[in-house]
Amino acid sequence: MAEQNLLIIMDDEHNKKVLGCNGHPLVKTPNLDRLAKGGTVYENAYSSSPICVPARAVFATGQYVHDNRCWDNAIAYNGEIPSWSHMLRDAGHVVTSIGKLHYTGDDVDGGFTEQIIPMHIEAGVGDLYGLIRSPLPTRHQSADLARSIGPGESSYTRYDRDITARTVDWLRTTGRGVHDKPWVLYASFMSPHSPLIAPPEYFAMYPTSEIRVPTKRVPLHPWIKAWNDCYGFDSYFESDERRRIAIASYLGLCSFLDSNVGKILYTLEETGLIHNTRVVFLSDHGDNLGSRALWGKSTMYEESAGVPLISSGPGVAANRKVKTPVSHVDFFPSILQCVGQERLVPACLPGRSIFDIADEPYDDKRIAFSEYHAAGGVSAAYMLRQGRYKYIHYTGFAPELFDLEDDPEEVKDLGASPSMSAVLKGFERALRTICDPVDMDLAAKQDQQALIAIHGGAEKILARGGSSYTPIPGESVQLIGNKV
Repeated sequence: MAEQNLLIIMDDEHNKKVLGCNGHPLVKTPNLDRLAKGGTVYENAYSSSPICVPARAVFATGQYVHDNRCWDNAIAYNGEIPSWSHMLRDAGHVVTSIGKLHYTGDDVDGGFTEQIIPMHIEAGVGDLYGLIRSPLPTRHQSADLARSIGPGESSYTRYDRDITARTVDWLRTTGRGVHDKPWVLYASFMSPHSPLIAPPEYFAMYPTSEIRVPTKRVPLHPWIKAWNDCYGFDSYFESDERRRIAIASYLGLCSFLDSNVGKILYTLEETGLIHNTRVVFLSDHGDNLGSRALWGKSTMYEESAGVPLISSGPGVAANRKVKTPVSHVDFFPSILQCVGQERLVPACLPGRSIFDIADEPYDDKRIAFSEYHAAGGVSAAYMLRQGRYKYIHYTGFAPELFDLEDDPEEVKDLGASPSMSAVLKGFERALRTICDPVDMDLAAKQDQQALIAIHGGAEKILARGGSSYTPIPGESVQLIGNKV
């Protein structure tokens, strides 16, 4: 493929179902819909770990979580493993980030030529609360999800406006400049991540009378029940009307994000960069958004582990949908290939270029893999998507198996069905070719226990309290104690 500039737009906690181009009945995302119509939509794209810090570490390194050992929101990417940005900068490319990175801190060399208003883990230590997994603590700070909802402005919406303005300015100045080699710009937004406070004009687009509270109710798997008991998001909502306000706010944030993307896409057209720049839009993970009465991320269900993914630009087929599963590990080779440095991709990495995958026939044998070792997880959880099936392995618990063609809402667990025993055994073998699920569960917990000790022990961490959200640059972290 011909060398192109690459603009990566990542948002945060975006349920892949909440896009107009993906068939959502209410949400208004005209700019992303236009990007999808002019490009390629990956219908089965997944987060490599459905929580912020590990997902972004995988995106940077191209390594699975159990290889880079960024297990949770307190163990972040520290720049020691070469990232795609290191390789491109060292090869003479301009590589710039604007917005959220969620690395260890400002002193980390993330490989970028320039990091503009980067967000990193809170207070340089991240979510220490999430390290404590035996016994699981009650995260009373989860109440903020239900309380901070409705129309208004938050530090996150202000941050997103700043990211947009700086991205537009970069494209008009640096992007249009003379470069010996193609550039990469990584613009990373907060929306629609909670707090679910949407700018009033976007909240007003979704009257709560039109919002349906999810009715999908199934018995919670024991692992999921333990996670939900730890977080308890839904229990803090006082009524279904409050749930509708939260969902309306989430939709509003998706539309707000879409408007920011629209400004960036307009700038690409206005400057003429559209003719030699590919665009990739994706999220770090999804959001349960009330499905199964679950909120936040951290589960392996489609709402949480699935991510939206669109590519567009020169050489990318228009109005195309790709069924072959892909995940974050596929971006390292994709990014290097786009700018003409495919030869630099380490042979040991598990990913493949999403551009190559899109140009090939549907591969029902390819596996997308995700894993979770973080807050609320009493043990490790692993997800494998292959063909029509999704397999979820919980260390120490019975697995779940779903036929996503017959049961896209994942309400019928086939894990205990005798007729599915061969399928289950095939997935179990496939999982063990990627990692040993018990050994990796133990490795994560050992690393977490070591970090707990460094910070004075579990009791000291619990007394310190936890935060609801990572503060934006220049904002102080607000800790909430271990009480209601």
